[in-house]
Amino acid sequence: QVQLTESGGGLVQAGRSLRLSCTVSGGTFNQYTMGWFRQAPGKEHEFVAAITWSGGRTFYLDSVKGRFTISRDNVKKAVYLQMTSLKPEDTAVYYCATDLRRAYYSGPYNTPGDFNSWGQGTQVTVSS
Repeated sequence: QVQLTESGGGLVQAGRSLRLSCTVSGGTFNQYTMGWFRQAPGKEHEFVAAITWSGGRTFYLDSVKGRFTISRDNVKKAVYLQMTSLKPEDTAVYYCATDLRRAYYSGPYNTPGDFNSWGQGTQVTVSS
């Protein structure tokens, strides 16, 4: 059984940076796309970024392009989200997810329905 565990959330001031990590246990990590989503209070899950199994393709929410970078380490079985120039509207619970249904698939990815295994989330709060 695959288990995803996020870490790295916290409280930061606007304009600062934060790096989220997600480690994966179980499964064959390097065959599957990994993604990050977020959910702000009162809002639905929102796709943030995804990276394909080889790291060859990445996908981003328009509002985070140029500020967030997703990366992965297939040896450590980890995926990261480097967030820079954070804004108060980035405040949300951030979730790591993986698409276990399509090995070696290169996308596109941009919706929650593209993923089927999720972590518990880590809170990111950006103060103005």
